[in-house]
Amino acid sequence: MASKSLIQREKKRQKLEQKYHLIRRSLKKEISKVTSLNDKWEIHGKLQSPPRNSAPTRLHRRCFLTGRPRANYRDFGLSGHTLREMVHTCLLPGATRSSW
Repeated sequence: MASKSLIQREKKRQKLEQKYHLIRRSLKKEISKVTSLNDKWEIHGKLQSPPRNSAPTRLHRRCFLTGRPRANYRDFGLSGHTLREMVHTCLLPGATRSSW
């Protein structure tokens, strides 16, 4: 299980990203419309002004149950280890163990 501080830090980043999402999107649209290089530099400076943790690239998917940062399946939101345990106990409908 991941430490609670790391999980809280990730939640804080998600909130910041949602808060500044519209601002970032509008600035990126402005940059694509402007032709002058000086104007692009000004808009680029504004794009760098929000906090770093509000950038979507700083987000990291974590397991919904354990908070594990690695081996996550997007479809389920679970890490591979947790997913395997839940499939074995028949807690995930529609998911079956592979056999060949």
